[in-house]
Amino acid sequence: MSLKSVHTFTGSWITTEEFEGLEPRNVFHRQLDTTVNLPEEHLNKHILFRKRFEIENDFRDAVLYISGDDYYKLYVNGSFVAQGPAPAYPFAYTYNVVDVTPFLRKGENQIAIHTYYQGLINRVWVSGDNRHGLLCDLELDGEVVLSSDESFKVCEHSGYREIGRVGYDTQFLEEYNSNAKECSFMETDFDDSSWKLARVRKVVDYKMVPQPTKSLVFEEIQPKLMKTEGNRITIDFGKCYVGYLNVTAQGKQNDVVTIHCGQELWEDGSVRYQMRCNCNYEEQWILSGAADTLNWFDYKAFRYVELVLPEGCSVEYVSLMVRHYPFELQAKMKEAYKDVPELQQIWDLCVHSIGYGVQEVIQDCMEREKGFYVGDGCYTALCHMLMTGDDSMVRYLIDSAYLSSSFVESTVTCLNCSFMQEIAEFPLMLVSLMMWHYRLTEDMEYLKKNYDFAYKLAEIYRRDYEKDGLLQNLDKWCVVEWPKNFRDDYDVDLKEGQVCETPHIAINAYYIEMISNLNKMAEILGKAPYRDLTELKKCFFEAFYDDKRHVFKDSVLTEHSSYVSNVFAFGFGLLPDEKCEKNILNMIRERGISDVSLFAAFPMMVGMIRNGREEEVKGLLLDDGAWLRMLREDATTTFEGWGKECKKNASLFHLTMSYAAIFLADIDHKKLFGHATEENRCI
Repeated sequence: MSLKSVHTFTGSWITTEEFEGLEPRNVFHRQLDTTVNLPEEHLNKHILFRKRFEIENDFRDAVLYISGDDYYKLYVNGSFVAQGPAPAYPFAYTYNVVDVTPFLRKGENQIAIHTYYQGLINRVWVSGDNRHGLLCDLELDGEVVLSSDESFKVCEHSGYREIGRVGYDTQFLEEYNSNAKECSFMETDFDDSSWKLARVRKVVDYKMVPQPTKSLVFEEIQPKLMKTEGNRITIDFGKCYVGYLNVTAQGKQNDVVTIHCGQELWEDGSVRYQMRCNCNYEEQWILSGAADTLNWFDYKAFRYVELVLPEGCSVEYVSLMVRHYPFELQAKMKEAYKDVPELQQIWDLCVHSIGYGVQEVIQDCMEREKGFYVGDGCYTALCHMLMTGDDSMVRYLIDSAYLSSSFVESTVTCLNCSFMQEIAEFPLMLVSLMMWHYRLTEDMEYLKKNYDFAYKLAEIYRRDYEKDGLLQNLDKWCVVEWPKNFRDDYDVDLKEGQVCETPHIAINAYYIEMISNLNKMAEILGKAPYRDLTELKKCFFEAFYDDKRHVFKDSVLTEHSSYVSNVFAFGFGLLPDEKCEKNILNMIRERGISDVSLFAAFPMMVGMIRNGREEEVKGLLLDDGAWLRMLREDATTTFEGWGKECKKNASLFHLTMSYAAIFLADIDHKKLFGHATEENRCI
C-alpha cells in the first residue's frame, strides 16, 4: 500500500470540557529567568476517546492519520495498534500515519484512544502548556470516512492515581486500579453510554507535520528466571530493557499487589527499586477479584521485578513488553577485534544499549529524565546511524535543534520538551554532527540546509560572546565534562545555570572545531571559507598554552593544568608544537580514558584517529576502568559514567557511552573524522 507523506486534516482537535477553553500557554523561558511563574495545573490526566462507526463497503487500504497531546495509545476493535507521536514543538507538531487495514472489517468497527497530558515542565514532552487533545482522520482507499469531532465519546480514566514521581519530575508513579470500569475501554463490547461527548478546542495553534521518524516496534520478552519465596515473586528478564510489565493475576477484590522494578538486586536477592538514579520504582496494583491484567501507561527501564502478593493471590502470566525504535544491525565489528573477547563484550553491550534504548527520540537516561539532549544525542545519533544505516535520528536531532532556535538564540539543551536549558558547548557540537552526516551520506541538499543553520550559530557566538578572539561572558552553562567529578579540578566556576564570565579552554576548543567544520562545509559547497582560523588559534594559544611546561591551562585566570583541558586540545588538533603533543600523549597513556568521561573521551579517540594512532584507540577501549569496568559491574546497558559509583545519582541505562561501538565498527574512521591537516592540527 501507499501512504501519503503529507496530510491536511479534516478532523478537529477534540478534548474535554476541562481543556476546551484553555488558552495555550507559552512555557518556554530561559533557565536563568527566575521571574516566570509556571504553576502545576491539570496534572496526570488520562483521557479516553471512543468512536463506533460503520464500514459499508469492501476496502483495500485503511490509513489512520493521528496525533495526540501529550501522547496517545491507539486500539482498533480491541487490539493495540500504535502509540505516539514523537515529542515535538507545537509549531511543528507531528502526526503518525498508521496502517490499520488488518484491524478493520466491513460492518461495525470501533476505535479507542488513550491520551495523556502530564502537565509538568519536563524533559519528555512540551507539557504544562494547557494543550491537550486528539486529532485524527481515517481514510479508506484514499477517501476520508471518519474524523475527530464532537461525536466522539470522552471520559477521564479513573483507574490511574499518582503515588509519587521519578527524578526530575518526568514520570508519575502509578497506582493502577483494576476495579475502574474504564479498564476495558478498548474492548468492542464496552458500554460508553454514560460518557460525555467530546469538545472541540476553541483555540488551536498547532502546525501539523508528518512524523519524520518511524513508529516504535514492540517485542515480548519472557523471564529468564522466576523465583517464589513466600508471598514474593522475583523475576529476572536477563538484561535491562525499556517497556511495560505485562502481568495477569487473580486475587480478592481490592487486594493490593506491590510492584518493585529495578536494574540491580540487593545482597539478599530482593530488587533494588530505590534506584541509583533517584527513581523509586515502587507502584501498586489494586485487583478486582477477576483475572486482571496490569496496564501500565508509562514505560520504565528495568531488568528485575519483584511482585509482593497478598494472601491467596496467584500470578498466571508474566512478561515484559519492550518498546524501541526499529533497529536492524547493519554494521560489523572489525575483523581484527573479533579475537579479543573483551572487545566483543563491549560491542555487544553497546549494540544492546542502542538497539533497545532509542525510542521516539534519542534519550539519555532511560529511567529518569529521558531527555532529548543535543550534546549527548550527537554521539548517540551518530552511533545509531552507523549501526543501522538509518539517518532518521540524526536528522530529527538536527532539525529539532533548528526549530528550537526560533524561540531562543542558538539552541536549547534538551529538545522537543518544555524544560528550557542552555549548555554552551552543545550548539557547537551540533555542527560536528552535520559534518559527520555529510561524510556518511554525501547528501548535498541537506548539507546546504545545515550550512545555513551552522552559519547562524557561528554568528551568534561571534556577535554575543567573542571578545579579543576568545569566547567569554557566556550566559549559558558550560558543562565541560560530566559527571562533574571527572573534570580533574578544572579551575573555572561552572555552576549550573549561571553566567560563565571566564574565558576557558574547553568552550574555546569547541568553538575553533565548530568554525573548522563550517569552513569544510563551505569548501564542499563551493563557498568562501566562513573565517580564517589563524587569529583565533593565535589567541587560543596565547591564552591557554604554557610554553614552558608545554601543556594547556584551564583558563586565563589560572596556572592549573587539568587532564580534561589537555584532552580537549588534543582531540581537536590544537597542538602548537611536538613537545606539547608528546606530553599530552604521555598523559593519555598514563591516565587512560577512564579519567575523563562522557564528553572528553570521544574527542580523545577522534584525536588518536586523526593523528594515525588507531592502534591506541584499541588500548583506550580496553582501559580497565572504562567499559570493562561496566561489564565487571554486571552492566547489560551502558552507564552514565564508567561505574555505578562514579556519580551519586548515576543512570545505569544511559545511551551516550554506547559510542564505543563507533570505534569498534569496521568503517573508515579517517574518512568520517578527518585526517591531521592544517585545519585540525597546528603543528
